[in-house]
Amino acid sequence: MNTLFTIGHSNHLAGQLISLLRSYNVKAVVDVRSHPHSQRLPQFNRDSLEANLKRANLYYVFLGCELGARREERECYVDNRADYGLIAKTAAFQEGLKRVRQGLVKMSVALLCAEHDPLTCHRMILVCRHLRADCPDIQHILRDGNVESNQRTELRLVRQFGNGNTLVTSSIIEKAYDLQGKYIAYSDECTETEAHDNQLHFLQ
Repeated sequence: MNTLFTIGHSNHLAGQLISLLRSYNVKAVVDVRSHPHSQRLPQFNRDSLEANLKRANLYYVFLGCELGARREERECYVDNRADYGLIAKTAAFQEGLKRVRQGLVKMSVALLCAEHDPLTCHRMILVCRHLRADCPDIQHILRDGNVESNQRTELRLVRQFGNGNTLVTSSIIEKAYDLQGKYIAYSDECTETEAHDNQLHFLQ
């Protein structure tokens, strides 16, 4: 299986994004944004992005319905906040994972979303969490052009919650994923302060 990359378009120019993808020999881009439109960054609207990638001989696949974090299915929400655990159980999400795995058999693939840091984006906290067992080589392309392995990003995730001085076990990593998922999940009611309060008792 080929390497799975992820990238956030951030505020790059279209050409910068394509250069980053080419530098790591990415052949296909899987867009996991639920709503791939931006008034501030029109170069990353779905139609514009797809056209620019096509001119660069890169495949574009939209899987925002399957792998996006802002869901249409109301059963994926608890108290008006998207629940990543519930999203992961949907047939659509599982189908999206299957398509990514199938693509990786043929070529290197990059999951694309908006945020530059994978820790603040569902492409890692939701999607890669459920691909890492089958895709041992996951690399996050950072804004400066360097890459960070998913294992190293997981260490940053754990340390973010103040657990840098104890043995990092698989259960601790899973708890960190759960907490970060609650923190960044889409909600049209919960404030950032309320979400942050949910993190306070990590591993006490």
